[in-house]
Amino acid sequence: MARANSTAKRRCDLRWKSLLMIAVVAMVGGSGWAADATSKMPAVRARQIESFDADWRFIKADREQGQAVGLDDSQWRMLDVPHDWSIEGPFDQNNPAGGAGAFLPTGVGWYRKHFTLGVDQSTRLALVEFDGVMANSDVWINGFHLGKRPYGYVSFRYELTGHLNYGDGKENVLAVRVDDGNQPASRWYAGAGIYRHVRLVLTDPVHFVPSSTFVTTPEIGNTDAKVHVHTTIVNQSDSSKSVAVDVTVLAPDGHSVGKTSPQQITIAPGKSVDVDQDLTVPALLWDLTQTNLHTAVARIHDGDQILDDDVTPFGIRTAEFKADTGFWLNGKNIKLKGVCMHGDLDGLGTAVPLAAWEHRLAAFKALGANAIRTSHNPVAPEFLDLCDREGFLVMDEMFDCWTVAKNPYDYSKFFRDWSLIDLRDTVLRDRNHPCIVMYSAGNEIHDTPRPDIAIPILKSLVEAFHQNDPTRPVTQALLRPNRSHDFDDGLADLLDVIGVNYRDSEAIAAHEAKPSRKIFGSESGKDAKAWAAVRDNAAYAGQFLWVGADYLGESRRWPGISRENGLIDLTDRPRPIAFQRQSWWSDEPMVAIARHQGEVRTGNDAGEPQTRAIESADWTPANTKPHDEQIVVYSNAEEVELSLNGKSLGSQNRRGDGSGFMWTVSFVPGTLSAVARNGGKVVATDELRTAGKPAKIVLSTDHAQLAPVWDDVSYVTATIVDADGVCEPVANDLVKFQIDGPGKLAAVENADVNSTEPFQAQQRHAFRGVCTAIVRATASSGKIHFTATAPGLETGSIEITAAEAKSGG
Repeated sequence: MARANSTAKRRCDLRWKSLLMIAVVAMVGGSGWAADATSKMPAVRARQIESFDADWRFIKADREQGQAVGLDDSQWRMLDVPHDWSIEGPFDQNNPAGGAGAFLPTGVGWYRKHFTLGVDQSTRLALVEFDGVMANSDVWINGFHLGKRPYGYVSFRYELTGHLNYGDGKENVLAVRVDDGNQPASRWYAGAGIYRHVRLVLTDPVHFVPSSTFVTTPEIGNTDAKVHVHTTIVNQSDSSKSVAVDVTVLAPDGHSVGKTSPQQITIAPGKSVDVDQDLTVPALLWDLTQTNLHTAVARIHDGDQILDDDVTPFGIRTAEFKADTGFWLNGKNIKLKGVCMHGDLDGLGTAVPLAAWEHRLAAFKALGANAIRTSHNPVAPEFLDLCDREGFLVMDEMFDCWTVAKNPYDYSKFFRDWSLIDLRDTVLRDRNHPCIVMYSAGNEIHDTPRPDIAIPILKSLVEAFHQNDPTRPVTQALLRPNRSHDFDDGLADLLDVIGVNYRDSEAIAAHEAKPSRKIFGSESGKDAKAWAAVRDNAAYAGQFLWVGADYLGESRRWPGISRENGLIDLTDRPRPIAFQRQSWWSDEPMVAIARHQGEVRTGNDAGEPQTRAIESADWTPANTKPHDEQIVVYSNAEEVELSLNGKSLGSQNRRGDGSGFMWTVSFVPGTLSAVARNGGKVVATDELRTAGKPAKIVLSTDHAQLAPVWDDVSYVTATIVDADGVCEPVANDLVKFQIDGPGKLAAVENADVNSTEPFQAQQRHAFRGVCTAIVRATASSGKIHFTATAPGLETGSIEITAAEAKSGG
């Protein structure tokens, strides 16, 4: 079967670079939050960065004075973060978050970390950085309250200087309280806890202001590119300092391709100075296929001593939206073939290892997708690093609501006090990522029917985006713009690029009425009409499908924990409808067969009726007596021939609208095969075989080698097959997993949106013949022996090698 050419080797190389980024914490950049560790940098840096993920004590309950240094937490659970305690369950239809929160628990939790610092570190400034805490977090150091952040999706930092103890036996206690007990607070599953990474950063009193470094490429020629580096230096010492600042740019292979002359500056105590430097480097571009990432290394020198260094990955590229021709990347006109994606990932909840995101993005890329919408909130910084490396374009979205609530306890309660702060911190964090091509100020905002409220808010948001990053356009996912009069009252024209959810015809009409408008589908259905709007209109820059992958929450009723809305399911397996999209989006020859069993009408949050095909990729119908089956074949080839048990059922030529090839086939057990041809040459094949009696479990894995770091996992798929290896599509056996050797289970899953089995378990029922286990390594060497058993079936087994993360270069 050849649905798409394999990119396994490239993904493997990128995967190890991604893991190295996490493992080598010395290379984490203070302004970039998660800088590329593969650059050839000195082994010792002036800025000390230590992962603070390990050895937290946790209790899922409220505790009076939980921040107190002397509190006895010896009986609390010991764990590492990132940690999502809500995903641990149990599922209960009476949980206050209801179906929106996948019927998983909410409430108050406490985390406490005990740590010591050497006397030699007492002259340094100390910061703690949180990539994300869900939600309403309060943070204390040694009983001193550092601050509160209500929005669980933003990254933030606090300075610890002046509140720390130094020396042997002098302990420090960092305490975090999270509270999402007031429900409902979200329209989907949001998780709970310190669900992203944490770091301790130690710097000299004279240092780069965190997140102040901004690398732009204002001029890009055929051979050279001008690189502009803006940063801010602050002097937190008690005396004036004269220092020199320079910037070195490293090429993707890690070698220097340019360096500025040292710029001398004098900074008074308590003051800061902006520094701007320019240099010219070879124009090696970042694009979707060659994700060339450069690194800007800024240093502060005091004579021969380096006081601070800041490492910022960036890409050299141009990205532009044009009113008449849509989106352009590096002078090439392309369509945004995007998917909307939530921040949770199957049984892992919202604490998602980088390798799991790689698994998901690989599934999207195989379908031809080139863009991600972060629906509807900021994502983890390492996810953006991954999009930089994998070649995805990103719509970086901030809010799902403004001042008008969608739920009683959602962000609307905090919007007026916090939105500009959260927006600023996110843009400063994200603006060096070449993958990001636009920011979104909101999704389906319910303020917009009131222009007296909405227009001043949007003006302030757009201004804040532009102030912190003038290089990227701002959009908004508009809900029913004609009904809200967004095109009439001026709201839509405050946006640099206008995004419309589901109302493609309204967006196109608005552009025709005012041709200077730049438009795209910020949220689109999966049917042919939605794709035709993009394909047949040059001005329509692209679309983001709702939804790329199934996600937890937004369930309509118990026991549903999700809905079958995605191109891919909770375990990243593509549904047949995904292959229709692949036939439109992919440049690689592909063909895929499915049994078409009709369509159902569905709705969406914009109230636009949609249809969803009911299809299954098997030749094992429940009715085994003679009957007719409607067969659909998806392919981007010129011609497809269908055969049953070696007998041709005829060939069909590709239609101009790209719709699927259809046959009516009288069912006979055996093999249904499709051959796709271009110019008479076979370019892709697919086949479905009738399954017999279930006989055994077959195991497969996406990665046969694992590093013992939190961000590395392997997906092990258990498939129930007959004696000939054909999957039994209705098998639902209870599969029990066992691991021997240096490994453990992170989660189990089966993609059943109505299953309330626990994700943290040693067993899982198969769903449509398949279930999945997500495995971690616990050591850097040895063999992980993984087995799967079920009564009456031959045991499946597989071996995974535990190994250290490969060094990069």
